Amino acid sequence: MRVTLAGPVGGLEAVIEEPQPDPQRFAVICHPHPLFGGTMDNKVVWTIARALEELGVGTLRFNFRGVGASAGSYEEGIGETEDAAAALAYGAEHWPRARPIIAGFSFGAYVAIRLALRSPPSHLITIAPPVGRFPIAELEVPACPWLIVQGDADDVVDPRAVLEWARGLVPEPQLVVLPGVGHFFHGALARLREALQGAVRSG
Repeated sequence: MRVTLAGPVGGLEAVIEEPQPDPQRFAVICHPHPLFGGTMDNKVVWTIARALEELGVGTLRFNFRGVGASAGSYEEGIGETEDAAAALAYGAEHWPRARPIIAGFSFGAYVAIRLALRSPPSHLITIAPPVGRFPIAELEVPACPWLIVQGDADDVVDPRAVLEWARGLVPEPQLVVLPGVGHFFHGALARLREALQGAVRSG
């Protein structure tokens, strides 16, 4: 179902999927960098949504400000965190008895961490977090179960930097490294889905 959310600077284009009535959990999913073609229809974002929906989780994908039909313009992750907060508030109103999950891919992972520090979810999922490209290492550790999935052949985000950062966090998040997988998970979406479902089932 396509909807328009009330965002901080105008409407935000979004898609809600409800795999079952009155789900116990819902997920807000943040997409990659708006200035490099990132949208809520990105295949990794779509895979995150489908993986969670198969577990009965309601999902809300949305376009950040300035993307698609969403109002506004790019604000370096600061304004986008406000957009994500608006999406989370909408999800909490739409599914009042459900616990929230916050997820994000690449730039969206940075936004997801920022949002989780403000509004701790039942689970945080970050795919290929852009360590070294945004000040992720300066952020505190969110107080929630946290999954990081990283390909070791990532050609956009330095996988060594991601692993060093992740292994230095206290408490250390659950870290899944996918051998031979690049930033956009070409040919590896099924492996990504399995990693996501394994973490959420056990969390």
